Amino acid sequence: MRTLDQWFDEYAVSHQNPKNKAIHYVCVPAIFFSIVGLLMSIPSSFIANTLQLNAPIIENWAVVVLIFVLIFYIRLSVAMAIKIAIFSAICLVVNYYIGQVVPLWIFSIGVFVIAWIGQFYGHNIEGKKPSFLKDLQFLMIGPAWVVENLFSKK
Repeated sequence: MRTLDQWFDEYAVSHQNPKNKAIHYVCVPAIFFSIVGLLMSIPSSFIANTLQLNAPIIENWAVVVLIFVLIFYIRLSVAMAIKIAIFSAICLVVNYYIGQVVPLWIFSIGVFVIAWIGQFYGHNIEGKKPSFLKDLQFLMIGPAWVVENLFSKK
């Protein structure tokens, strides 16, 4: 299994152009956020009835999926898993409140589509294909790469 630094090194190969990097710093978190919103939009009465916590922010399918996402990150780096967990918690809370104002699934689809258009535009500028076309695991590396590049001092 590759280390997180090995994943980052390989991911960075197709993310050198400053404009592409800037686009990724916005669009990768937006895609992650929108996926959380889409998962939260799936009816979750089974989870709510099972847990009976009366806490819709955590009684949903997004939390179930995010547990598995965090396991992926823990295997690479506990520190990164903590950072992603914090971002995930923010996504859950913000999506919950957005869902109180507008249909969350419609909002999330809009963000998802716009962010992916941005991603492909960035790769057009870069002149290189997105990393996930080589290995789907790069879809999980992207958010960690953004966190690492935006919030870590190197």
